[in-house]
Amino acid sequence: METQNPQDSSPILSQSDGQYREEADSMGKLSIPARAYWGAQSQRAVENFAVSPLRIPYTFMRALGEIKRHAALVNARLGLIEQQLAEKIAEAAAEVERGRWSDHFPIDVFQSGSGTSWNMNANELIANRANELLGQPLGQRSPVHPNDHVNRGQSSNDVIPTALHIANRYSCAEMLPALQQLKDALYHKAEEFSQVIKIGRTHLQDAVPMTLGQEFSGYATQIKGAIGHIQHTLPALEELALGGTAVGTGLNSHPQFAAMVIKAIAQESGIPFREGENRFALIAGRDAQVALMGALNGLAVALMKIANDLRLLASGPRAGLGEITLPALQPGSSIMPGKVNPVIPEMIIQVAAHIMGKHQAVSVAAQQGPLELNMMHPLIAYETLSAIEIVKNSCQVLAERCIADIEADEQRCEEWIEQSLALVTPLALRIGYDRAAELAHRAYRERRTIRELLQELQLLPERELEELLDPRRMI
Repeated sequence: METQNPQDSSPILSQSDGQYREEADSMGKLSIPARAYWGAQSQRAVENFAVSPLRIPYTFMRALGEIKRHAALVNARLGLIEQQLAEKIAEAAAEVERGRWSDHFPIDVFQSGSGTSWNMNANELIANRANELLGQPLGQRSPVHPNDHVNRGQSSNDVIPTALHIANRYSCAEMLPALQQLKDALYHKAEEFSQVIKIGRTHLQDAVPMTLGQEFSGYATQIKGAIGHIQHTLPALEELALGGTAVGTGLNSHPQFAAMVIKAIAQESGIPFREGENRFALIAGRDAQVALMGALNGLAVALMKIANDLRLLASGPRAGLGEITLPALQPGSSIMPGKVNPVIPEMIIQVAAHIMGKHQAVSVAAQQGPLELNMMHPLIAYETLSAIEIVKNSCQVLAERCIADIEADEQRCEEWIEQSLALVTPLALRIGYDRAAELAHRAYRERRTIRELLQELQLLPERELEELLDPRRMI
């Protein structure tokens, strides 16, 4: 029976034109949209889990197709599947990898926690398509069977963790260039602003002078560090659970199957995927994803700090700090003409909060591995892959539409320095901390600058005073 979920994203379900075919599995018969390439087990999942608009991430679907393609070819080499059937399975799986059948993965992210439904969705789709390539109608399950052929030597319990690691690893490879771009953009601004003297601030109070370039170098180094932390998590993602089948023992899998499949994937991708040192851990635990999300959480913290700083530095433009100018990208108010808001930093702050939430979700999900199997694989897949995609896109936007066009207001920076009470700091070495503090308080009460007060008091020769109050000597 067709799901009635109004948010369902599958056009096959929403545009089934009333045509159905009947299929059966071990639990009995049911109707499936006639044009659907999935089968009975997938249809049961569609009907059971119609709770959200969220569907399988493309990179995860791609990884499933890649595993099934190489598995079929290896099984043929091992003499476990007829060559002709293996070739058609591989051809159908390659189409899945390219995204041709993305509309035929209709199952909700929130499903059976092992991810069996996604694995069977791939098995049934690929079997149906392979049979079609062999001249058979959809739903025949012959000569290619979804379990006996497409899933040969595999279990959902090792395929889903393997696909998760592969998809995470591929996605990280696509994300890291965007982070490098952001890091480079920040370092470029650090160099550009290296001679712009400004007042530093601690506790949001005036502190000693620094350069705007030094401030931006701190941001760049935070992103550089985050990149390093993410890169440190990659080797764990390259360790694959394939070959463990149900609980890690490898039951029903040829002894050479996993090694041959993993070697083929590694050679084709250029990424050093390898057999898991302990498949029991890789099936039951999600330590690699916890580490990955920890690194992304650290990046999110850095991004939120940087974005908030950019908002503060650009605040005003007349009644705020106004030390930098952000690119004007769109009107900022429906009632105040001419108002322009820091829209990109505000977007980044929301993204950072979202990533922090995903980190928490994965932390909780990774704990749900009672005994031999984690039962929150689909959620972990969705949260990690969507987090990586959002980070990639937002960092690229931040670099291109904000950082690249930031300008310094050097005059405003100089004005803040001259008005700052922190200029008295070097004087403490000459007249003592208490006396310097007294002068700072007096300047504040009388609304005068430190320079004006010292010139009036004539505590030091004019030349020495100019040297002590030169902000360039303080950086």
